[in-house]
Amino acid sequence: MPQKVLILDTSILCVWLNIPGKESCGPDSDRWNLSRLKPYLEQAIAAGATLVLPLASIIETGNHIAQLRPRRRDLALALANIMKQAADETTPWAAFTSQKDLWDAAGLKQIADEWPDLVVQGVSLGDAAIKSVADHYVRLGYEVEILTGDSGLKALEPLPSQEFRRRRRRQRQEEH
Repeated sequence: MPQKVLILDTSILCVWLNIPGKESCGPDSDRWNLSRLKPYLEQAIAAGATLVLPLASIIETGNHIAQLRPRRRDLALALANIMKQAADETTPWAAFTSQKDLWDAAGLKQIADEWPDLVVQGVSLGDAAIKSVADHYVRLGYEVEILTGDSGLKALEPLPSQEFRRRRRRQRQEEH
């Protein structure tokens, strides 16, 4: 079974950092707050999941922090610490450099080609970039979950790769 990757959206990163005014996200029927998020992440990490920090989430979360007055520096330091862990590939973080292909000329052109069709559906450029990160990890054979409070972004979550589905089907057949 492929390793699970959790891609953290801005809304979830803001909840994790407890940014004032952004301590919860998602609709009432699927509300994320720190008391739900923390055990969810702990359980996923204990099961071997890897956390992925997209560039879009870093920038958008940093923008939210910069607009604050109280606790701005403390929250900036907390985000900077997460960024350093991702840069150093400190467990449970995936290496940030694994996303580098998404930001080379070909990757940027691909997002530029895809986004105009997505924007008519209300998809922001940041969400399109997060979708590209998710697609990248699916192509590498990972089971991917976009961890977000945004149902529109969640709907962009890629389906498991064909190989993953074949392996899972074989495992189920072997179990029965």
